[in-house]
Amino acid sequence: MKHLEIERKFLVRKEIWDGVEKAESKQIKQGYLSRDEEAVIRIRIANDIGLLAIKGRRENISRMEFEYTIPLEEARALHSLVAGNLVEKTRYKINHHGKSWDVDIFHGSNEGLYMAEIELESTEEEFDLPEWAGEEVSLDHRYYNAYLSEHPFTSWLENR
Repeated sequence: MKHLEIERKFLVRKEIWDGVEKAESKQIKQGYLSRDEEAVIRIRIANDIGLLAIKGRRENISRMEFEYTIPLEEARALHSLVAGNLVEKTRYKINHHGKSWDVDIFHGSNEGLYMAEIELESTEEEFDLPEWAGEEVSLDHRYYNAYLSEHPFTSWLENR
């Protein structure tokens, strides 16, 4: 069982993404019971599956991650305990040159944000960047979902 998450994140070039053939998708709603530097505890509902994730301190693009399936009704009940807003998004799985990418199109208070992420086996692993992938934001904390739950993307636009 893999417990180390190595992930890189990129903004999505919307003008190119709109022309991409979409594969499978799922609706996600997630919230956070804890969002400190040492541990993040996330409750997610993906379609009709409840998930509890515990993530450790981020070191560059890596961190420990443990994820467990929980009963849907418990996930719904835990959503009522989250701090901040629920993060809502549609996630598309895209295969690009043998690697699986997750492309998230955000809704609600994060409407207008399109982000892609790829999980890697090592921090040095090389991969081909799809043409719809734009600026890398892997180390920009504003693009972490936990941050977006407290500081929605739409509020950034209002402050520009």
